[in-house]
Amino acid sequence: MRILFWGTPDFAVPSLLALLGEGHEVVGVVTQPDRPAGRGRSVQPPPVKAIALAEGIPVLQPERPRGDEFLERMAELAPELSVVVAYGQILRPEVLDLPAYGSINVHASLLPLLRGAAPINWAIIQGHTQTGTTVMRMAPEMDAGPILLQVAEPIGEEETAADLRVRLSEIGAQALIEALALLELGELAEIEQDHAAATYAPRITREIAHLDLSLPADEVSRWIRGLDDVPGAWTLFRGEPVKLFRPRPVPDHEHDAAPGTVLAVTPSDPTSGILVACGSGAIWVREVNPPGKRRMTAAEWVRGRGPAPGDRFE
Repeated sequence: MRILFWGTPDFAVPSLLALLGEGHEVVGVVTQPDRPAGRGRSVQPPPVKAIALAEGIPVLQPERPRGDEFLERMAELAPELSVVVAYGQILRPEVLDLPAYGSINVHASLLPLLRGAAPINWAIIQGHTQTGTTVMRMAPEMDAGPILLQVAEPIGEEETAADLRVRLSEIGAQALIEALALLELGELAEIEQDHAAATYAPRITREIAHLDLSLPADEVSRWIRGLDDVPGAWTLFRGEPVKLFRPRPVPDHEHDAAPGTVLAVTPSDPTSGILVACGSGAIWVREVNPPGKRRMTAAEWVRGRGPAPGDRFE
């Protein structure tokens, strides 16, 4: 089957490699334009582009995948199916319908739960114990098309969004290959979603990532894990933003301090770090990213110019 692959970040790479490994004919790759990245803000190609170029696959990088010129270029590739994995833009009906078999998508949740841009982050933030991947038929409405295949996956108690993203990218690739095999055999059933049960996972903004330490310790911990490693849950310390990582909640820790107050520090123990008061309970913060510095253990930061008991995050 002639496949046009759409994808941009690392999450999409296992699916592209799986298609190539199974012998599918990937006639082209559509990905986002090269963007500045990293501390030096040098222009970097998307991870999917790097794979495509190494495999000699034509690459399209429109600012917006629409218009007559783009549709003509897409038609020249003569795809029978579009496969979309974390591409990053909503596709118009004329783009979705151009291939003879339409367009399918690999989404990192068990739809109709967590439609939208950040399902992995919100699954952890909201305290889900299970998530998964869904292969679905694409429709003009966001993540609302019929379900073709789903694979459930548990979420670990201390798992971060970064950990879960890696695992779901591999699971999604396997589900995609299975769905394509069933499609070619004519045995792929399409199940309409229960739209009344839909929930949403909006894009994470810097404002959303500003940590609310007045929440209970377990909730604060989920926010930190759900935003690790990008964009990172942040708070202010001495007027400057600091990102917090690797929390360990202590829900029954009693205190009468204001939320965000540093209750204890362990400069010689990297397994603990900084104990921070929450609205109820407290959390040990075990890694931090101070402004202008690398990510480090909280103990390292304390030994430098980090916090002392009585200081406060805001």
